[in-house]
Amino acid sequence: MPTSENDSPPVYREIAEDLRAAIASGELSHGDRVPGENDLMKRYRVARATARQALSVLINEGIVVAIRGSGVYVRTFRPLRRHGPRRLSRELWSTGRAIWQADAADRGFETDSIEIGNVAAPEHISRALGLPAAAPVLRRCRRYRLDGRPMQLATSYLPADLAAGTAIGEADTGPGGIYARLAELGQAPAHFTEEIRVRMPTPTEVDRLHLSAGTPVLDVLRTALTAAHSAVEVNEMTLDGSAYILQYDFDA
Repeated sequence: MPTSENDSPPVYREIAEDLRAAIASGELSHGDRVPGENDLMKRYRVARATARQALSVLINEGIVVAIRGSGVYVRTFRPLRRHGPRRLSRELWSTGRAIWQADAADRGFETDSIEIGNVAAPEHISRALGLPAAAPVLRRCRRYRLDGRPMQLATSYLPADLAAGTAIGEADTGPGGIYARLAELGQAPAHFTEEIRVRMPTPTEVDRLHLSAGTPVLDVLRTALTAAHSAVEVNEMTLDGSAYILQYDFDA
């Protein structure tokens, strides 16, 4: 039974570490019920408040999930490996495959909350696309889910006159997505730039991405440019920081 000395971690943290180790070792696997408050009180001879605190630590980390009236269960999620160069290769989208296929492989992913329409370009978007201030742009907002879990929010901006009358303005942009449609217009992306920063989420992002307390998000700003170095799309993405591994390969 763990003890709490002045220089030792609080008992609830020791209990949480024991449970975390059981999950990491496979003793408790995805979907298994975690010992509840009563079980922990008996096993560790602690007060209910201490047992509850220990479980709250794991819930806040996203390792377990509490189901009302049922208990607390292990929720392991295999992070999605996001391979920067490979997922944007022409070989992928020019053959009708979605960018997500490079990441998710055979895992189930879907897009929801799709909103599409023309808007006046925000200042930073008009500047990035080389358009006059407040020029009309097509805005595509959507949310991506993997294995039923919200993973990413994304908003793309494209010049309105370029996208007009094409499938880019439809919910289903067709095989290969936006980049394949741009190629059909003679505006195929030939170069991409991405900027990444980490921050804490807004309340809206916490709600839409179902984030656990303390989970950061990744902001990814991607610009697609043609061979002539004309910007044809700006994509602002917000990623659940606990759900991704970012991989970038470089030659020495």
